[in-house]
Amino acid sequence: MGRKKGRDINGWLIVDKPAGVTSTAVVAKVRWALDAKKAGHAGTLDPDATGVLAVALGEATKTVPIVTDALKCYDFTVTWGAETTTDDASGQVVRRSDLRPDRAAIEAALPALTGEIMQVPPAFSAVKVEGERAYDLAREGVEMELAARPLWVESLALLETGPDSARLEMVCGKGGYVRSIARDLGRALGCLGHVAHLRRTWSGPFDAAEGVDFARVDREAQDWLQTQLKPLETGLTDLPMLRATPEGAVRIRNGNPGQVTGGAEWGELVWVSDPAGPVCIGRYQGGMVQPERVFNL
Repeated sequence: MGRKKGRDINGWLIVDKPAGVTSTAVVAKVRWALDAKKAGHAGTLDPDATGVLAVALGEATKTVPIVTDALKCYDFTVTWGAETTTDDASGQVVRRSDLRPDRAAIEAALPALTGEIMQVPPAFSAVKVEGERAYDLAREGVEMELAARPLWVESLALLETGPDSARLEMVCGKGGYVRSIARDLGRALGCLGHVAHLRRTWSGPFDAAEGVDFARVDREAQDWLQTQLKPLETGLTDLPMLRATPEGAVRIRNGNPGQVTGGAEWGELVWVSDPAGPVCIGRYQGGMVQPERVFNL
């Protein structure tokens, strides 16, 4: 007997990921529960983190890069006085400090971590070093210096302070590590720090308030889960939408440039629809769109 391939299901299931489970495990469970042929996610969350994990199914996986590139919001708590191997509470403490910052000192340090910054990822991260994941090398005790990477931090705000901690909210672009922000803020304040709690409250068009409790993925019927799916185009709200002409839709679906109505900047990334639904993601070229990813719906 051949291996069962699963069903053709297209759309998004937004999961409120609990702590203690990996993003990959969430995707695998969703795919199993819906018997879906294809699934992926738009942005990894650390195992100990909670919040929005947008799971793309079927043709929606072609929109994952759009959601991954969108802004994301994190609500997190930094514990002062200790730096760890992982930059969160799961790691071993490597340095300690008795210093504790006050609110004024914390707020004064935040602008340096806002805007276009260069950020060094945590040693325990999925960054590749000579073809290997940094977290694999770190577990083996290999010492390495990861290169700093550019990161856009839209905002970084102090929400609450305590004797040994502070709660903050960050809105940032693709590739940001909250653990690195906690580490760098602790170093800048001279008191050291690591992430104690981390929650992604929204990611692009998706909000934690609309997320399905992960436990329900296991126990609810497949029919109920399907009612929770969001349309493929939900992941495209940050792009201009144009309409394909009937002839243009045929050409685009065959991978050729096709005529559209509506306008955009020359070369701008857009998505194209027709009465039957989403047609493609592509580049606008003066009344035409050159498709980059065609939807087979």
